[in-house]
Amino acid sequence: MRLTRIYIIYLQLIRAKEILFVLLKHGMREWLSRSKFGRRFFSPRKGSQRQVHTTQERLRITIEELGPTYIKFGQILADRPDMVAERFRNELKKLQSKAIPLDDEIALNLIEKELGYPIDEVFSSFDRQCLASASIGQVYKGVLKSGEEVIVKIQRPHIENKIKLDLYLMRHLARKAVTSYPELAAINIVGLIDEFGQNILKELDYYIETSNIHRFSELFKDDPRIHVPKVYMDYTTKRLLIMEYISGISPDNIPEMEANGYDLKIIARNGADIVLKMILQHGFFHADPHPGNIFIMPGNVLAFIDFGMTGVLKPRDMNFLANFALGFARMDSKSITDALLKLCGIRFYDRIDELQFEIDDLLKRNSYLPFEKMDFAKIMQDCVNIIVKYELQIPSSIFLLLKALATIEKFAGKLDPDIALGPVILPYAKSLVAKKYDPRRLASDIYDTITDYISLIRDFPGDVNEILYKIKEGKMQHEINVKESQALLKSLKQFSQRIALVVLLTGMILCSVMLVVWGSDKTFGKVAFGISFFFSIWIVFKLLVKTRV
Repeated sequence: MRLTRIYIIYLQLIRAKEILFVLLKHGMREWLSRSKFGRRFFSPRKGSQRQVHTTQERLRITIEELGPTYIKFGQILADRPDMVAERFRNELKKLQSKAIPLDDEIALNLIEKELGYPIDEVFSSFDRQCLASASIGQVYKGVLKSGEEVIVKIQRPHIENKIKLDLYLMRHLARKAVTSYPELAAINIVGLIDEFGQNILKELDYYIETSNIHRFSELFKDDPRIHVPKVYMDYTTKRLLIMEYISGISPDNIPEMEANGYDLKIIARNGADIVLKMILQHGFFHADPHPGNIFIMPGNVLAFIDFGMTGVLKPRDMNFLANFALGFARMDSKSITDALLKLCGIRFYDRIDELQFEIDDLLKRNSYLPFEKMDFAKIMQDCVNIIVKYELQIPSSIFLLLKALATIEKFAGKLDPDIALGPVILPYAKSLVAKKYDPRRLASDIYDTITDYISLIRDFPGDVNEILYKIKEGKMQHEINVKESQALLKSLKQFSQRIALVVLLTGMILCSVMLVVWGSDKTFGKVAFGISFFFSIWIVFKLLVKTRV
């Protein structure tokens, strides 16, 4: 155990050295490209083959060299307009998750270790050359002894330790950045990294992906338009996933689909409808439905694969999407503005007129198109961009939703240029709103509200007695959290100084009056009274002038 721990620490140190080297290398290049010294002595000469990279390109290259954790984080930032400027997001969208294949012998040894048996005892045949390689896992094809064709996904060795170290370093750098630049706290970069860390660690556990597959299989068991692959639990582990091999055509291969008699318009419609059903009916959706994760099977059936990244929507998020869709159908800027503000958890907003004006202007710029031609995902993204400009907080789940909508709209649009998400989403939106105002649900809400009030009335006397008892015993505590601590300390210091001065002058006035009335030397008392009275008038005058300013 101790030797294993030493080996893990050794790997972490090696990884830290790799990260430091990459950051120093590209940081130095960026500095040279910006400084006068660098531009003078290190700029490529005329006719040189050396390529000059922009800051955005260098950032992307740096992330690609840092490895899978940073690549996946960069891909998430590419869909976050609230955190990254447009010019950087456009470059980050070029990030690819492809990785150099792991040596097949090493991968096969890992598979046997997870199975607990030699490959030949489990598979009647096994292709020992990998089908695909990604940043986290590597995929092989085999045939079980029972005759079923399967896909075998094995996790790369030590990838969990490498990702955990990367996450630790990312959190550390984020906290340092927020300390140095307090304005970064508004975009909650530390919270984003924590959320990202939870999601990527879930992807490392193939049991979670297996659970996602079973959940989708149950949700769509009666829908013949979609096929969810079977998982072979007898052989699946945390680091090894064995699932049904899908024999189908990639949606990108349009000529082959046409040659096999597939109906592209039906496939496009089914794909959009299935994803919207995941989102608006179940609140649980495949978060990356791009053509690489979909196969088309006979009968225009869509088979989804790679369920490692999924999205879960709260009722608030689903209501937002429904209200937004209805506002979009009516081109009603007020409904869309209200839906966005409710999503941000805001009931009263002092800049609502400005916000609604910008959304109305956005809708008018698209009003020349018929409803069936409007780009629903893009208009929603533009509305979110406006919200971000007003520095309002959008739940992170919405950005994952936007990505899924944009991906499936692009997928469907490539197969059928006439399709649009708006008409497809509208029936689901109406159904969701109808459920919200269903009489039985309203009656249930009213009953819950009445029950809460009854509990409040019943418990109120006891709560008041408890508060009074704690006050009497001196045990009442109140916590005050103030963000601007420096400003507060300065104000408290000034206030305490003024209180001390007022107390001092009051004491002088009282003492001087006593000397004038009862003292033997009335002259000293009169002088002291005059001095204290003069300073009192001066302080009052100063406060009045400051208040007017």
